[in-house]
Amino acid sequence: MADLPLVSIVTPSLNQGQFIEATIESVLSQDYPRIEYIVMDGGSTDGTLEILRRYGPRLQWVSEPDRGQSHAINKGFRRARGQILAWLNSDDTYLPGAVTASVEHFLQHPDCGMVYGEGFLIDERGEVITRFPATQPFNLWKLVYVIDYILQQTAFFRREVLDAVGGLDEQLHFGMDWDLFIRIGKRFRVDYLPIMMANLREYAAAKTLSGGRTRFRELVTLMRRHGARKFPPAYLAYGLDTYYRLAFDALESGMPGPLLGPVRRARRLAQRPTHGAIRRLLRQSQGLYPDGWVAAKSHFLIPRAPGADTLVIRGARPPSRWSRAFRLAPTAHGTRLGVRRVESGGDFEVRWPLPSTLRGPDALDVEITCRPTFTHRRATSGRDRRRLGFQLKAVSIE
Repeated sequence: MADLPLVSIVTPSLNQGQFIEATIESVLSQDYPRIEYIVMDGGSTDGTLEILRRYGPRLQWVSEPDRGQSHAINKGFRRARGQILAWLNSDDTYLPGAVTASVEHFLQHPDCGMVYGEGFLIDERGEVITRFPATQPFNLWKLVYVIDYILQQTAFFRREVLDAVGGLDEQLHFGMDWDLFIRIGKRFRVDYLPIMMANLREYAAAKTLSGGRTRFRELVTLMRRHGARKFPPAYLAYGLDTYYRLAFDALESGMPGPLLGPVRRARRLAQRPTHGAIRRLLRQSQGLYPDGWVAAKSHFLIPRAPGADTLVIRGARPPSRWSRAFRLAPTAHGTRLGVRRVESGGDFEVRWPLPSTLRGPDALDVEITCRPTFTHRRATSGRDRRRLGFQLKAVSIE
């Protein structure tokens, strides 16, 4: 057992006595044998401390004023001794086996810096509402420009990774996890585990649901910090969700009783198209489809290792009378790299040397134009109406 890495889990807490016992139990009941559990309480007055005292030496805890959630988590990480780190908020819970699954993946993949997985949304009573809907395999472009699809409660990372990127930004109150995951993703390998690992509790007083315009403004600042676009798809996605909630909250709070029912029905009717528009952004804005095909234009944010100086695209375009030779023309950080002609007929690999002016950024924003495209429906006699370029296998800087 001494050969297994120590996993340190930090829980920031302030007056969460209603939920914190469930959080603690979900950590201490994990089947992994080497867990260091630290609760950083901000000075609770609601009975939280009595709960913490009951657990004696099974956990460490400190109760003292802090400068907010990010500060409390960073303090906990500084106290931690583990090679693998995570934090779990005091109203959320782990699912059985979450820690073991993470450690096993790290042991099998020594070049992986962070893992995350699937999870559920739960209500105040701990009942499952639904699967957390946004989770998907790691894609840096979507993480920066579209949505934070990583369920924070499922994320585990190596100590040296956190030290390299500098911990949580203590100026951020709502998006500190999103900011951290982007910084990690730009420098280290991040892997997605398709297993259920944790629960996010959703209720009216939860920070994510109660942040309103303040939260939206912080997230806009964050997405512009990490990307080159002033109005990325995430601006519209988070804006739609925020102002949908605010508009109907305002209507419901000021509406006389007889009209409250129709307003709530209108809210339910508006929910589907609003969230449908957000899902379309998630699926379509990058030009990369879940089955690996790309559209006429596709976008990628590609980490660049020191010394890497060549953009490489690997893909396939099956031969058919509807799928002839095509041209690829990438642009990196606004610089055109030139056109390459590719013959249809199976797998291909195309390379572009990067000019010296593009060898500085730690991640390159790349747009790939493919001409001509073809309609998959004509090629397969199926119902797929997409206009497609090729099947992407990998895009990297080597």
